[in-house]
Amino acid sequence: MSSLNFSRKAKRRKSSVWDSYAPPFDQMAKRFFGRNFSWAWLACIPLALIIVATWDTAAHAQDEALTPGDVQFVLDNIWVLVAAVLVIFMNAGFGMLETGFCRQKNAVNILSKNLIVFALATLSFWVLGFGLMFNEATPFIGLGNFFLSGFSTDGPEFGNLTAPVFFLFQAAFAGTAATIVSGAVAERIKFTDFVIFSILLTAVSYPITGHWVWTGAGWLGGLGFSDFAGSTVVHSVGGWAALCGAAILGPRIGKYQDGQINAIPGHNMSIATLGCLILWIGWFGFNPGSQLAADGAVPYIAVTTNLAAAAGGVAATFTAWIMSGKPDLSMIINGILAGLVGITAGCAGASFFGAVIIGLVAGVLVVFSVGFFDSIKIDDPVGAISVHLVCGMWGTLAVGLFDTSAGLFYGGGIGQLISQIIGIVAIGLFTVIFSSVVWTILKSASGLRVSAEEELKGLDIGEHGMEAYSGFLKDTSDMGGVA
Repeated sequence: MSSLNFSRKAKRRKSSVWDSYAPPFDQMAKRFFGRNFSWAWLACIPLALIIVATWDTAAHAQDEALTPGDVQFVLDNIWVLVAAVLVIFMNAGFGMLETGFCRQKNAVNILSKNLIVFALATLSFWVLGFGLMFNEATPFIGLGNFFLSGFSTDGPEFGNLTAPVFFLFQAAFAGTAATIVSGAVAERIKFTDFVIFSILLTAVSYPITGHWVWTGAGWLGGLGFSDFAGSTVVHSVGGWAALCGAAILGPRIGKYQDGQINAIPGHNMSIATLGCLILWIGWFGFNPGSQLAADGAVPYIAVTTNLAAAAGGVAATFTAWIMSGKPDLSMIINGILAGLVGITAGCAGASFFGAVIIGLVAGVLVVFSVGFFDSIKIDDPVGAISVHLVCGMWGTLAVGLFDTSAGLFYGGGIGQLISQIIGIVAIGLFTVIFSSVVWTILKSASGLRVSAEEELKGLDIGEHGMEAYSGFLKDTSDMGGVA
């Protein structure tokens, strides 16, 4: 132990002797920087100063090169990209909503359709649909720019947006139109036939009618027809296609028997409610994103969207409560969605009060519409036709009534309302003819519908060979039950 102490003392004496001979500047540096001072560290100081000065100079040069237009260009594209992601995320909402409203034995089938439909829509819209929709060759159809060709990838092509950003946003809309159909034909359609129809809808039908409205050359746009974010262009198109499919396909086994309407309850209202909330959030990309710019109109559109959704949910709740004696969760869900669909066409032009009225009317309409389609034996397991077709038409008409610059109730006369009616009829007629032809061909070619045995056992087993809830008991009776 004594030898160890001696060694430490010797080292300290040696260090002190060295310090006594060190140059005065070195002693001062050691006192200032500490005993671990190194000349290598001191050499880093001027290097750091050079880096900071160079960085500052480059930053000032970059700032001087940027213009307000450059900043706005970046903001617009980032905002629309974020909005596109929100709209794409709505596919999760549709998947949850439709799965919850349907029976356990068909959960995998519904989730599969909602997942694959966006992949199909993206590719078909890239190959053909985008060119048919946004090339301005004629007032009726685009001819060119297929495979997204002929556009710069980094400069403004559509207003202030680059072609990739604009394409992604529009592809998300195309996918929405296709996934609307999924719920209305759920629990009895063949997976392959649904895939084929989705491709044709997003590649041909939806782009053609969208071209009429959302391009400078479109003939409906030229007549003054206004559909800001797609109450008709997206939702009614999906609703018309769904109506034709449900009518040609026929109702589920046990839905209508002996003149009675037999309820077939969904298996999980929790995930249906989650789906509704996801869709509500996604709509803040759908409507405000359709401004296609990051400007002062975006928050205004978000507020009108939210007010209409809230009003729709409240109106549907109390309407169903009065009619059935109970507040029906499924009607609360569809009422919120009805308000969202209703305000989509006029979200930029309606006042806050007008947005509430539009939502209230949509919430009432959806309740009566569900009952009406059941009365004519159109089996729609999730209410997609009532929400998207009926309330889409109402929202499009509402532009002619509640738009603060052109609406009838604001002194704009009847001209806008007439334009809205023409647009609804023209797009509806084209979509019905196209959809009916495609559904009929598919039915004659493959039957369109799964066998009765597959339907009773569930499409999860018959179409996919798997179950969403393996090991849980399923009801395969004719009445369906909670399965």
